[in-house]
Amino acid sequence: MTRQHAHTASGLRPWLGLAVILGPVLLVSMDGSILFLAMPQISRALSPTADQALWILDVYGFAVGSLLVVFGSIGDRYGRLRLLMIGATVFGLGSAGAAFAPNPELLIVCRALTGVAGATLLPSALAVLSELFPDARRRARAIGVFAAAFAAGFAIGPIVGGALLGRFWWGSVFLISLPVIAVFLLFAPVLLREVRATGTGRVDPLSVAASAGGLLLTIYGVKHLAADGMSALPIATMVLGVTMLTFFALRQRHLEIPLIDFSLFRDRVFTIAIITGLLPLAAWSATAYLTAIHLQSVLNLSVLHAALLALPGAAVLTVACVVTPTVVDRIGKRAALIICHFSIAAGLLLLLPTTATGGIGWYVASTAIAGVGYGISFSVVADTAVGAVPAERVGSAGAIAETSNEIGNALGIAVLGSLAALLFRLQGPDLAPTLDETLQLPSLAPATAQNAKTAFVTGLHVVAVVTSLLHAALGTVALHWLTGSASDEPGSGATRTGP
Repeated sequence: MTRQHAHTASGLRPWLGLAVILGPVLLVSMDGSILFLAMPQISRALSPTADQALWILDVYGFAVGSLLVVFGSIGDRYGRLRLLMIGATVFGLGSAGAAFAPNPELLIVCRALTGVAGATLLPSALAVLSELFPDARRRARAIGVFAAAFAAGFAIGPIVGGALLGRFWWGSVFLISLPVIAVFLLFAPVLLREVRATGTGRVDPLSVAASAGGLLLTIYGVKHLAADGMSALPIATMVLGVTMLTFFALRQRHLEIPLIDFSLFRDRVFTIAIITGLLPLAAWSATAYLTAIHLQSVLNLSVLHAALLALPGAAVLTVACVVTPTVVDRIGKRAALIICHFSIAAGLLLLLPTTATGGIGWYVASTAIAGVGYGISFSVVADTAVGAVPAERVGSAGAIAETSNEIGNALGIAVLGSLAALLFRLQGPDLAPTLDETLQLPSLAPATAQNAKTAFVTGLHVVAVVTSLLHAALGTVALHWLTGSASDEPGSGATRTGP
């Protein structure tokens, strides 16, 4: 009886540990999208400039994307649970500071702080999860749940934000993190064990500086080129960032234990999967942000109504993420990647019938169909990254996958959002840089307001077409490039841990 009880407890511990890990994972991804519906209230309360408003939205994703690889490697070397505890604490402090920020500058600083903390959480959480599930098939299912939580966070962020904003002030969207962090800090030391990689050497300071600085400068340069056009500062910033990333990549070839093992990209399935981590997030973040504005500012729906309309797509995305490991085990990763990209491409095209006066049904259908592909992308990327490396490099491999997600999220708003803004300026009345600012102008004629709304919808349509074409192209590449890949065979979806 005692032995059976011990066996049951041992079998239950991994799943309880997974439940504890999912809290911070959900928060990190939610914080990437929870402000989509909150920005109008933040703008009214703090009066940020247009540039400050973009940084409030973007700085979190920039910080996470720039530092994930660094903290993935640091966790591998110095302790993944320790890094999780520190990161969760800092995340809670940053969230509390953001909730009560009295001005845009402090809000941007607190958002950056939570981004740094988020970068410590994701790769270490994935690594600790891998320790909890030594069996490959159970680990694959657990990674599917992990990926579903990460995906669900992005999807439900606007929904949770809308529900809170319907009853509370804008800072409530940050305070929701505090009880989740408290539960994690209480139970993590009991249910999780410290995991360190052995024989990994010291962290190379030059690699840390080059990867973090290069990613941040490159993203910053691309963002401002897209938003402001050709000018010397963003071009110089981007060139410097690319130079630092090139130096980083070359340096990794001469290190015994690199921050990123670029030889992983020789595997075609791995390469397509990592690109799949970036492009769907870019499409999702851009269209989620733009459709939120369409529902509220163009169709005049309440924030709660707009949030409820996002529920079907979020549900489909989450279910697709959970069932993907089982499906991949039967049909192979190649087929899953093809379905992923073509379903997203089809779903995005369903945004084209939306107009300045309607299209709610088309929006719901679009999010539901594209949600199938988004769910597949999260799960396949996480499973492929973890399965491609030895156990001692799980944190770093997970960081590659999550970096592609976060950079895609940041670039989606920065580049595709800027494309929509450019078209709004070209097609609209040219009275203010954004739709919301235009509609708030005093004595605005109804015809002018309608013109502004139509111009905004045009920008939304162009972004939908561009992202749909990119996904169709990547799906075609997967169709032809991955034929005959060994890791594509059905039954190869289980995670492997050997080198």
